[in-house]
This record gives sequence, C-alpha cells and structure tokens, in this order.
Amino acid sequence: MFILSTAMQGGFFIEMFVMQKEEYRFGFDVYNSSDDLAPADRQLLETARDITQKAYAPYSNFLVGAAAQLNNGQVITGTNQENASYPVGICAERVLLSSASMIHTNVPIQTMAIAYHNLNGDSSKPVSPCGMCRQYISEYEERMKQPIRLILSGMTGKVYVIEKASQLLPLSFGSEDLK
Repeated sequence: MFILSTAMQGGFFIEMFVMQKEEYRFGFDVYNSSDDLAPADRQLLETARDITQKAYAPYSNFLVGAAAQLNNGQVITGTNQENASYPVGICAERVLLSSASMIHTNVPIQTMAIAYHNLNGDSSKPVSPCGMCRQYISEYEERMKQPIRLILSGMTGKVYVIEKASQLLPLSFGSEDLK
C-alpha cells in the first residue's frame, strides 16, 4: 500500500491509499487434436489415455491416467486410486510422481501427459490438475531444478501444452517459505 495523500476533510485527516496491482499471465499451446502433436508428444498422450483403463475410480467414474517421459528416456505411468474414505484417494499425477521418486531417484521429468475418461459424460476437453497436484508438481519441478511440460487432454478433442507446470500455480507455497 502506498499513501497517495493526506487531506483535512470536515475536521478529520483522511489518508488515501493506492494499491499496486500486478497481473499474472501465461500462455499455452492449443492443438485441435492429438494428431497435430509431435510424434513423441502424441505417443506420450496415447500412453496416458490407455492407462486410464487401470484407474480405480468406482465412486466418481472419472478415470485419470498420467504418463511421464523422464530425462533418462524411461516412461512411467500412474492412475487415480479412489477410496471409500474420499480423502485417502490419490490422483494420477501424485501416483506417478511418487513412483518416479522411488524408482528413478533424482531423475527429472521432461514431459507429463494427463488424460481422463469420464464414464458419466464427455471426455473431449482438456482438464487441468487439481490444486493439490499443482502444488506437488510445482515442488517436484523445484526439487529437480527442471520445468515439467504438461500435455492435457481428454480421450479425444483439443490438447493443451503448457511449457512449465508451475505456471498453473502462481504465488505458490514452497520450500523457501519455510526458511
């Protein structure tokens, strides 16, 4: 807050404040279909789409699959795993990142493709990771000191490509906040 002026009005001092406004913007690429992607990106997205079949989502019927290309060339996958005690469930992105951390310790992820199959409705538009996953992915980027490209899509339709996953979480809470 910045004081703009102090003035006397009706026997009282009035302070006027001006707030500094900042904006956060980011861009992303939109493709009409996975056919328009580079071959490696198309293959990674198809892997994410295929792996949705292994999701355990009997409550939401919203099957999510994630596939990641690691710096060492390996591809790792994850699916959402629901539980009757809802908070116990875990999203596909966090399953994937946890597995990557254990199986390929300290190997950064280049690109992660995330797809979903909504058994109750449409699966033709991209969806974004939930807030908890955004936080998890953002910290993974920070930990590995490498941005993670995201490819977001349903089973068909448009595809979004975001160059740095942490762009989805402006003003994030991170390890620096704990120091």
